[in-house]
Amino acid sequence: MIGLAATPEVSLADEPVRIRAWGLPPQTAITLRAWVRDEKGDIFHSRAFYQTDTEGKVDLEQSEATGGDFRGIYPMGLFWALKPTTPYRRLIKQDVMGSPFLVHLELYPSVLLVPSEDHLPAVTTVVERWYVAPGVQRLQVRDGRVRGALFLPPGEGPFPGVIEMFGGLGGLLEFRSSLLASRGFACLALAYSAYEDLPKFMPTVDLTYFEEAAQFLLRNPKVSGDGVGVVAVCKAAEIALCMASYLPQVQATVCLNCPNALYGNFLTYGNISMEAIPYQIQKVQIHSETIQFSSALDDPRKPEYQDSVIPIERARGPVLFCVGDKDQLCESLFFANEALARARKKGKQNVYVRRYPGAGHLLEPPGSPFCPVSQSAFFPVPVIWGGELVPHCTAQETCWREMRDFLHSNLGPGTKSKL
Repeated sequence: MIGLAATPEVSLADEPVRIRAWGLPPQTAITLRAWVRDEKGDIFHSRAFYQTDTEGKVDLEQSEATGGDFRGIYPMGLFWALKPTTPYRRLIKQDVMGSPFLVHLELYPSVLLVPSEDHLPAVTTVVERWYVAPGVQRLQVRDGRVRGALFLPPGEGPFPGVIEMFGGLGGLLEFRSSLLASRGFACLALAYSAYEDLPKFMPTVDLTYFEEAAQFLLRNPKVSGDGVGVVAVCKAAEIALCMASYLPQVQATVCLNCPNALYGNFLTYGNISMEAIPYQIQKVQIHSETIQFSSALDDPRKPEYQDSVIPIERARGPVLFCVGDKDQLCESLFFANEALARARKKGKQNVYVRRYPGAGHLLEPPGSPFCPVSQSAFFPVPVIWGGELVPHCTAQETCWREMRDFLHSNLGPGTKSKL
């Protein structure tokens, strides 16, 4: 009898899954296919071809994919390679508390070059991929001006507190915060535009809003220490770097693929104001049906822009830049190295750059599908994020581990800055 198993059948979305098949003819080519339906009804799918061993078995921890969406020994390759049936969609979990993603795995006892409804799998199984661990609480946040969702791990704590933010599209995404809470952090998914009563666009970066968010988090009795961490990507990471440089409550910062200067939005904080480097939209490159945005970010080394470079040397705690060297939204490796050079020149030593070869812009939790390009609300055509499938998804595993270790090491009472 042909068998197919995925273990564990129920897991957090950042955990690996082992896939095995048996009961097949020896030395035979087969197809393994994965698919998942998102909350909008869109289908994402992947497939790979394998050769059974002399016992008629395939184990993705040892068996090599000979073709399909990838080649080589990659146990999570079917998850990494999930791509949209409708072009340029991005797989994002919205309701982290109410349901998992149900990933369907199918085995076909032949090479399936052109799938159709006439092809029926010999055996199927389904795995549940949750974005929140049992016992994690989600609390809607409407405190003064602060809007978002607070995720608290089970137990009395106290836990290290982290503010987590996504890029310039606004709204509220919670999947990284819920996973961080599942790993022991009290995590505030913070919205700052296009959510509830917040403005649709953020004309000015008002750092007092983000300071209020830090103060809100620190008031929670389950949050340890006198400082918070910040994790952010893209435009939000640019804001996070400003928070680290000006707000005394910020104790450790992780910036995922972002500039080292302020772009587009004027910044205010008390009597401090910072002009932004204008976006050079006329320099955006259009490739067929997609946009490459990186050329719109002018060189922050120009003399006229020096007052827009974020003063990272003022940061109370350490800063970790996680950058993909194939990022096509911004030249994140260049920007991170510029920030590092400034910090060293000014005498600040606890700034670190982690470069991930072959990775693009969207560094997400492990097991997340590779998304090299997707539709953006800011542009009429899709945006290129960059990267390559295997190195990018490998980088997501490494980045997730290093980011968590960095935050655990540098948050809480009595901690010292270290990587």
